[in-house]
Amino acid sequence: MLKAVALDDEPMALEVIRQLSAKASFIELNACFTNAFEAMTYLQREKTDLLFLDIKMPDLSGIDFLRSLTNPPMVIFTTAYSEHAVQSFELDAIDYLLKPFSLARFLKACNKAHEQYELRHRSTSSPSIPSSVFIKSGYEQLRIELNDILYVESSGNYMQFVTAKQKITSRLTMSEVETLLPSSAFVRVHRSYIVARERVTKIDKNSVWIKDTEIPIGAAYVNAVEKLVK
Repeated sequence: MLKAVALDDEPMALEVIRQLSAKASFIELNACFTNAFEAMTYLQREKTDLLFLDIKMPDLSGIDFLRSLTNPPMVIFTTAYSEHAVQSFELDAIDYLLKPFSLARFLKACNKAHEQYELRHRSTSSPSIPSSVFIKSGYEQLRIELNDILYVESSGNYMQFVTAKQKITSRLTMSEVETLLPSSAFVRVHRSYIVARERVTKIDKNSVWIKDTEIPIGAAYVNAVEKLVK
């Protein structure tokens, strides 16, 4: 749901936006303003995803209003004048609606904003995770799929990457392995063990289990293990 605000010096124009927004299930129009400075105060205080912004206003133009915001939301300009179209897109506006606009044209602009919101949300909340890594073993670099790794065990000066089919030994440090493996998929449970989060089948007071393999929980890693079940 996009949290939206509208700013226009004409109350009738705000009413049109209010009525059209009600027809877009993903738009939540939380406030409408005819005064630019009241809108500015609101935007500084409330999280807003989308701003419907008129350009020609008596005290402050929509262009100058947008430039004054330190962290502006996405913007759809709504105006009766076409001469500012190029300037608006230079300010990275989502769209430019020329009054009077139809419901279809309004929804098209809103859909563009929604797509942009989803794209930004995915890029910040779900960073790209590699599907595999290369492990140096002896003189070879072996590709290992992250989904195949059950756990990693420290053994002297070496680390063992344990899968269901094999063990790959590499001369790495524990800190190097922690850097290599994404924290979203792996967690350190002991000074000598890192386990794949999705492979843990049981947790008790002192151990985590991956099928029939018992792996001890180190005192310094109890909080990390507790997060596996939250």
